[in-house]
Amino acid sequence: MNNSQQRGQDGSPAARGTERAQARRAELIATGRALFADTSYDALSMDDIARAAGVAKGLIYYYFTNKRGYYLAIIEDAVAQLVARAGSTHDLPPVERVQRTVDGYLRYAQHHQAAYRAIVTGGVGSDAEVLAIRDAVRARLLRTIARGAWGREEIPPLARIALTGWLTSVEGVTLDWIATQEIPRATVTALLVRGLGDTLRLIEEYEPTCPAPSRPST
Repeated sequence: MNNSQQRGQDGSPAARGTERAQARRAELIATGRALFADTSYDALSMDDIARAAGVAKGLIYYYFTNKRGYYLAIIEDAVAQLVARAGSTHDLPPVERVQRTVDGYLRYAQHHQAAYRAIVTGGVGSDAEVLAIRDAVRARLLRTIARGAWGREEIPPLARIALTGWLTSVEGVTLDWIATQEIPRATVTALLVRGLGDTLRLIEEYEPTCPAPSRPST
């Protein structure tokens, strides 16, 4: 091992440089998230972004190559947060886990509306790369549901189709709700959780290997 490798592993110059780079990149993504929340993709230039971030334009090119790369990095960061929120309830009882997961999903959409819309609608002009990111987050959310309901991530085809139908309805409900927020989030959560329970019981009728969790006692 040479001296530069050792310095990188022991937390001195190379490691600190990496930490600073990661922190700067995260700051730029946070700035972009705020900018794209209020301004359309086409209306923002790299000069606008650099000015808002208080950095030289070249720094954004260094981290993200171009505006498209910057935009995709923002969407990927939003997806990571959304999935992390959905998967952070594994230690809770099943019913509470589902309620917390759905409420966290709605809370994220409520507070990051532009990012959420980009994720579920495909971004700028139904961007193929953003659609791929959306499909990946759907798959991860479906695995989270399956793990909570059946204790495994493998999903039979019929169950996958039914759960995908529920999840796309969640996206539609969420998009409508964040546009007006006329109904309390807790009510929307209860509506979606009830719909998931009904979907799981329907799956059980056709796929006995996927038994629905017991209804909560009232």
